[in-house]
Amino acid sequence: MAAFSFALWVILNGRITLEICIFGAAVSAAVFAAMRALFGYSLKKEINIYRNALVMLWYAAALVVEIVKAALAVAGVAVRGEKPDPVLVSFESPLEGTVPNVLLANAITLTPGTITASLAGNRFEVHCLKKDYAEGLDSSVFVKILSKWK
Repeated sequence: MAAFSFALWVILNGRITLEICIFGAAVSAAVFAAMRALFGYSLKKEINIYRNALVMLWYAAALVVEIVKAALAVAGVAVRGEKPDPVLVSFESPLEGTVPNVLLANAITLTPGTITASLAGNRFEVHCLKKDYAEGLDSSVFVKILSKWK
């Protein structure tokens, strides 16, 4: 990160002189030290961000597809005049870690017809518009994708 900051410093200055390099190295080191102290930055965290970038792209694509499918299903319920059969279900997520479970909760809430009512650790309570919407929440496409999160 310090090397990236230094390279950016040199590029933005537009020329390379001894003074610019010395001052740029000092500023880059200070920014790097501040990031470590204030934000808990580490090289390991940065590597995890890049490693999980593909998982996030896959998650985002699946989320769009599932939102469209669920929106059409909920619209069908409304158009056909069906009575909703709301249900509150609980399940344990097989995912490990806070981030994957929060992303799963967000995916459930963003998908029409379901709302994550509660999340504690990996225990979910989900309100579903219809009983059949509750089937397979613990083994959904999101769980499969987010299980790849490192």
